[in-house]
Amino acid sequence: MHRSHPHDSEPGQRMTGIQTDHPDPTRAEPVGEPDLSADEARELIERLRENIRQVYIGNVEAIDRLIVCLLARGHVLIEDVPGVGKTVLATALARSLDCSFSRVQLTPDMLPADVLGVSVYDSKSGEFQFKKGPIFANILLADEINRTTPRTQSALLESMQEATVSVDGRVMRLEQPFMVVATQNPFEFEGTYLLPENQLDRFLMRISLGYPSPESEALVLNQRPSESRLVELLPVMDRTEVLRLQHLTDHVRIADEIVQYIIRLANATREHKDLRIGLSPRATLALAQAARARAVLSGRDYCIPQDVLENIEPVCAHRVVSRGYLQTGDQSAGLETLREVIREVPSPA
Repeated sequence: MHRSHPHDSEPGQRMTGIQTDHPDPTRAEPVGEPDLSADEARELIERLRENIRQVYIGNVEAIDRLIVCLLARGHVLIEDVPGVGKTVLATALARSLDCSFSRVQLTPDMLPADVLGVSVYDSKSGEFQFKKGPIFANILLADEINRTTPRTQSALLESMQEATVSVDGRVMRLEQPFMVVATQNPFEFEGTYLLPENQLDRFLMRISLGYPSPESEALVLNQRPSESRLVELLPVMDRTEVLRLQHLTDHVRIADEIVQYIIRLANATREHKDLRIGLSPRATLALAQAARARAVLSGRDYCIPQDVLENIEPVCAHRVVSRGYLQTGDQSAGLETLREVIREVPSPA
């Protein structure tokens, strides 16, 4: 499990392992109409994007998708081979936000209590005291999530869906914003466990970074930003600004023809002969919310069809299951079928 490094502690950026700072969960979130304009939101987002790019020199679209998940109150799974910057990207996002942050390095011997917390007997009071785990943070980096057992993976389910933790008969709410950024190596790598469908469904997006371009890789070799700049990266957005952006995202207008387009896409996957599991209502909700967030990213307070199209694969590909998946474990067949559906279902003009 990750332990804090002395350089990890900076004003306003609480980077911890098991010992996590816990802001007051009763602090109010925005209500009523948004108090941010689309242009103001775009300026805030651009500031966040540029801060992340100081240390992550790679897939710009991956940065935008990570920000979309933040705006949409969603969780993100970053899947790719080792060494392409998954942890750097996730840590750069967390350091760019003046919010509490915990990182957990998941291993096969880890137990649910290592993530959620544990009750410890206090001999002075004669009572059990609950010691909160790393999940009690605004941003949780679950590094190499598929190297721990399904039992520990499942410990995250309630928190990711309900933003609560239930332990010893108590239900504790997690402070907003709450976002899980998980990384994993491809399933075929040795020592990994397949994430169950219900766990995958809790992630708004599953994204892949890919290898950098030759130009980007040359910058990485010359500048080594993850070594020199990451520990010095300062936050550019506070908790209140994140909540205001999320509130603005909730109020983005989405026309009825776009809603019907999302429903047609979902029904096409449910009826497709090559798919055992199509898109659920939770998936359509996720796609609509991601489209709203993409509109905010573009400086608009309304959705266009492109906002849906750009999000279908990262939001939906991990939620459809092909009929041959159980025998082969190959997830690419479901992706190809999803792409076929996208081609066949006409989008609004």
